[in-house]
Amino acid sequence: MTDQAAADLAPREWSAEPADVLLADGTVAVIRTLRADDREAVLALHESVSVDTLRLRFFSPSREAGRLYVDHLFSPGNSASAALVALVRGRVAGLATAELLSPDSAEVAFLVADEDRGRGLGSLLLEHLAALGRRHGVSRFVAEVLGDNHGMLGVFRAAGFAATRRTIAGEVEVELRTDASREAVEAADRREWRAAARSLRPLLHPTSVAVVGVRRSAGGFGHGVLAAIRSSPYAGALHVVHPEADVIDGLRTVRRLADLDAPVDLVVVTVPADGVADVLRDAAANGAGAAVVVSSGFSGTGSDERRSELLGLARAHSLRLVGPNSQGVLANGDGLDATLLHDVPAVGGLAVASQSGGMGFALLDLARDVGLGVQAFVSLGDKVDVSSNDLLAAWMDDESVTAGALYLESFGNALKFARTARRFAEHKPLLAVVGGRSRARQDPSASSTVGVGVDALLDQSGVIACRTGAELTETALLLVEQPLPAGLRVCIVSNTGGVGALTTDRADGQGMLVTPTSYGLGAAVRAAVPGAVDVRNPVDLGADVTPAELTAALRAVLDAGEADAVLVVLVANRLTDRAALFDAVARARPAGADVPLLLVTPGAAFDAARGLPGVTVYRTTDAAIGALGRAMRYAAWRRVPADQPEVELGTRGVHARTWARSRLAARRGEPEWLAPSAHAELLAPYGITLVGRLARGPDEAASVAAQIGYPVAVKVADPTVLHKSDRGLVRIDLRSGEDVADAVRRFADELGREDVDVLVQPLVLGHLASVGLVRDPQLGPLVRVASGAGPVGGWAEEVLLLPPVGVADAARAVRALRLWPQLVGDHGLEEVDLAPLEALVTSVGRLAVDVPHVADLTLEPVVVNAHGLFCVDVKLRIAEPPELDTGIPRRLRS
Repeated sequence: MTDQAAADLAPREWSAEPADVLLADGTVAVIRTLRADDREAVLALHESVSVDTLRLRFFSPSREAGRLYVDHLFSPGNSASAALVALVRGRVAGLATAELLSPDSAEVAFLVADEDRGRGLGSLLLEHLAALGRRHGVSRFVAEVLGDNHGMLGVFRAAGFAATRRTIAGEVEVELRTDASREAVEAADRREWRAAARSLRPLLHPTSVAVVGVRRSAGGFGHGVLAAIRSSPYAGALHVVHPEADVIDGLRTVRRLADLDAPVDLVVVTVPADGVADVLRDAAANGAGAAVVVSSGFSGTGSDERRSELLGLARAHSLRLVGPNSQGVLANGDGLDATLLHDVPAVGGLAVASQSGGMGFALLDLARDVGLGVQAFVSLGDKVDVSSNDLLAAWMDDESVTAGALYLESFGNALKFARTARRFAEHKPLLAVVGGRSRARQDPSASSTVGVGVDALLDQSGVIACRTGAELTETALLLVEQPLPAGLRVCIVSNTGGVGALTTDRADGQGMLVTPTSYGLGAAVRAAVPGAVDVRNPVDLGADVTPAELTAALRAVLDAGEADAVLVVLVANRLTDRAALFDAVARARPAGADVPLLLVTPGAAFDAARGLPGVTVYRTTDAAIGALGRAMRYAAWRRVPADQPEVELGTRGVHARTWARSRLAARRGEPEWLAPSAHAELLAPYGITLVGRLARGPDEAASVAAQIGYPVAVKVADPTVLHKSDRGLVRIDLRSGEDVADAVRRFADELGREDVDVLVQPLVLGHLASVGLVRDPQLGPLVRVASGAGPVGGWAEEVLLLPPVGVADAARAVRALRLWPQLVGDHGLEEVDLAPLEALVTSVGRLAVDVPHVADLTLEPVVVNAHGLFCVDVKLRIAEPPELDTGIPRRLRS
């Protein structure tokens, strides 16, 4: 081996922070770096496995082979190895090692205890070892596996890493890329979702419940929860724990949970804060599966240590923990109310998780008021352990849950939430109200609060963002009661013209299409209601429309196929029987109809109309139109095929990332604003070019201007020079070589230099936009697309996108800008081709993934006209990227 090769394989700091992980059966394990004091435990692992396991691992059934490998692993000369162990309840249950073959490759091997096979330990160890390798520049793993080692081959095959296999004489050589490819991320997420769902069964579907902290005297949280459980139709076992009393509220008590004959699924803790840890120890001794800590008092001095103590106890004993400061859990489908809620909604399909107990109760009250059934509710409290990500994983494949609703003020792992929420929303609606935005604006660096990218996160994940709890419940009601709209067309049917006109205005503001009825449909409505005032859309059937006429008219509209939703607005009067009219609306809906049917009836009539079969009823048009608009946008998101751009590094990405790394290394990691001469190195491979040409000094600048053609603009090209326009270092509309040379000489005088580098550009006119990257403390880089035009209606000023950005995402972003109507030729302007702008957005998203060292990027202005797209100015800074928690490899929040 050469000296250089030996240096390349010199000892590396291959260490990782301990990570709590969920096994496939819901057990919590720990993965950490191998330590010197692990020798006896690792040897015990090798001694405990069967002879056949030894054969599969070492190609020999000899136990001596295992002992020799342990000696090798712990020898002082083994500094080029990386090793991870998996601990289950403190026992070393798995081992993963990587022996360096070259600076970018390593040979890997795995051993899992026989008793722990089938729990997903091998997959978890591989994920964590690959992440450790990526961190240290190892891009390739190789492994030699016996052909009949189906378990290990299955782990490699299911991991999602790009892999090749070669079989020779009964042995399989496997080569894996360590990149966190889309397939690898998806495979890891699927395994984690299944494990999370399994771990939360004791919380969401408990067969036994224990309440700890009920006083002997009346009152307090404990009595409140106990009374709620006893008044609910829950049929499972109920235990009350008290250290002294024999009977409380007529129920026999036990002194400790550990005294019970069998483990309890769910423990509800209401003792004072300083006693919670002791209760969790008792629950651990019982083998309980989950605990909800209602107790408060975990804020202020020392609160972090106290919460850490609770988390440590829970994780050490695979006890899933909700709270502290929770308001309880409602397993409505199982009849369990273990909350402090006053009135419980009817059983239905909505599952609710709330970071605020009060806001959660408000959502449940609003759901009950509008007749929306609830399947489950979890008050997350301080989110020490169980988070909304966990609950979404448990609810996404639960057939009793038809929609999810969240109230959040923070994201434990925002990128993992984005993936989990998208998977949920692809199959069933997910609605969210996000609080804490004002706090985030006041302190953008606070990682515990929502950042500027929360809207991007929700939009791209398919989450239906709502401003208030009322909006959320109104929208959820429509989504659980009606089919998804197939498009944006709505037919408005009323018994008064004024209300129809106002409703049309509101629908138009939501982006709906209130198109006139066809001749045939108009004739059918006229035949059904001869006295109709107007059979166009909005349809005015007249104040004296009869129930039979209303049914016939609505059937004609529903059967015509001209509307993706039908909104009926009825104002009660003395000319007709309002109850009969309401029944007429319900009778109009044919069985199995796939068009949403909504009814708005204001005032006291609303209560009389509630409960109509097949019809969703609202008190106001604003509520109905708002809910329908959100449902239509969600349905449109669902109709677009999953647009998942590649996240793997291609040749272009490898070159760009290497270039940025090398440039920063030459500056010892100091950030750098790149000069235009360096922009091309990084941006040109992504199709991003700055219009114009560089020149030095007045003569060369004049020559370049002549070649470009007048008029031109000239600006100083040094990125370290600030406030160029204010200092006169930008000149536009120059029409001769003398003007150009004079401008450059003035630049030199202002800067005190003999010669300056300048950028000479043609004058480009057109629509103005801005594209770039901004950073969110939790989400990392976000692609920013902004309009440079004046205000147009209610269009967005800017849109943020979470990279990588697919073609569909880019198209949606451009169409949301206030610039959009001008680009498509509204207001008498020339229509332009949108493809170049959309391609620029996707390219910037690709750059953000490939080169995380791009700390700031602003392409502004970007001019779009009939001839194409032109980047007039670029500001680009590179810096060492902060480490971002993507949720890969899998680990529980700490």
